[in-house]
Amino acid sequence: MLSWQRTAFHFQPDKNWMNDPNGPVYYKEWYHFFYQYNPNDAVWGDIVWGHAVSRDMIHWLYLPIAMVPDQWYDANGVWTGSATILSDGQLVMLYTGSTNESVQVQNLAYPADPSDPLLLNWTKYDKNPVLSPPPGIHYRDFRDPTTAMLTSEGKWRISIGSKINKTGIALIYDTEDFKNFELKNGWLRAVQGTGMWECVDFYPVSSINDVGLDTSAYGDGVKHVVKVSLDDDRNDYYAIGSYDEKLASFLPDDVKNDVGIGLRYDYGNFYASKTFFDPSKQRRILWGWITEYDSECVDRTKSWASLQGIPRTVRLDRKTWSNLIQWPVEEVNSLRLRSSEFKDLKAKPGSVVPLQVETATQLDIVAEFEVDKEALETTLPESDTDYICESSGGASGRGALGPFGLLVLADAGLSEFTPLYFYVSKGLNGSLRTTFCSDQSRSSVATNVNKKVLGSVVPVFGGEKLSLRVLVDHSIVESFAQGGRTCVTSRVYPTRAIYGAAKLFVFNNATDATVTASIKVWQMNSAFIRPYHPETDT
Repeated sequence: MLSWQRTAFHFQPDKNWMNDPNGPVYYKEWYHFFYQYNPNDAVWGDIVWGHAVSRDMIHWLYLPIAMVPDQWYDANGVWTGSATILSDGQLVMLYTGSTNESVQVQNLAYPADPSDPLLLNWTKYDKNPVLSPPPGIHYRDFRDPTTAMLTSEGKWRISIGSKINKTGIALIYDTEDFKNFELKNGWLRAVQGTGMWECVDFYPVSSINDVGLDTSAYGDGVKHVVKVSLDDDRNDYYAIGSYDEKLASFLPDDVKNDVGIGLRYDYGNFYASKTFFDPSKQRRILWGWITEYDSECVDRTKSWASLQGIPRTVRLDRKTWSNLIQWPVEEVNSLRLRSSEFKDLKAKPGSVVPLQVETATQLDIVAEFEVDKEALETTLPESDTDYICESSGGASGRGALGPFGLLVLADAGLSEFTPLYFYVSKGLNGSLRTTFCSDQSRSSVATNVNKKVLGSVVPVFGGEKLSLRVLVDHSIVESFAQGGRTCVTSRVYPTRAIYGAAKLFVFNNATDATVTASIKVWQMNSAFIRPYHPETDT
């Protein structure tokens, strides 16, 4: 039922519910991915840790469930956690358990057989829990331990999300053995009005080059990122700044973009994300949970709910110095099949131009757009009011210099389509400001799905063309604007623009400017995602 909604190259279980990514790690030449999973239904509940492995983070083998709620300290769920590889190569896992009385506690687990590259069996520490909510913290507001970083004193440091009243906080603990912990004074960071901080992530990025850094990296040429998932609005926010190891505190470079109030990883559907360091390719990888925008009834009908975004590399943008760059891992390129290329297409104001491609439900699209220079120079300033995707009216709202871009998952009659577009605004002082948006309002004729217009401003430097990469996979559209400075993930549920009926268009709804587009489109193969067979899979 509703089989056209199931993705072909994004990770999701064979059936039932999935949410947060847990403990991603590279271990003995395998990428391990654990995830919150309900083995019994396509809605949240009965949470265990699902487990899959891959050689390339694209093709996956399902493994047996890694951990189940079989102790008093996790009786109501084996919740989110993180993996840490110790200095001697040992692997430990800290995770939140919801006790038989719904108290959130932190627990330790480790491989039953560290020599097993598949990590099929896990042992829970016999004296769990290793951490309980400290004084002043509500028993249901203490969850999601981070990957540990090694301090200069030789201790391991973790952070755990919480709140005090409406102030979101990240607690800091030090440990030598992951069994006994010291609560540090103060917080890693606290921001008023942000509410509960879930799934805190804390990691370094290089300010010297594009190489990823081990979680414990510290010192010259290193900036730090604090990311939180806000339980109040279900979005992932991050800030870049400086970390003082001695004080165990983080200070953002720009307090206007503090943790939880400024920049987001993704301005669409993307939550509970988690990074890990991949030592095999010296890169930091970001996973994010992509939720559904339909109803629980529909999810049960199709027997599954949620998926994971394509893993992304993440690094500091060394042009803006104020945001991160995210980009699909290079391994996804291995799925590219036949390509079609369209060079210097002229899209006049008010035009929609069809692109002759094959089936348009599994695509990798790379596009560049240039606005007519004369129009940029002669167009009169509009106002200093910011263009906001959510309140803009979407791609149908016309301005002098936008919107323009692509229509993906469109049917021939344009009764269904999802516009991905740039909008250029000219302020009263003549300055240009560019916004990138994904408009789901016309993505489906179905009435029981959420249809939003999502997006944000995207920094553009002089001499840069407007660039866009898009991964289309049946019911998910992942967009990366300006090399990944601004990202927007959308869930869409077309009923007509499916299989061979799905088309691709360029559009320009600006009133005053012609847009020149150069586009390359690849058909994408399906990934192999299936159960592990010990006889043949090594």
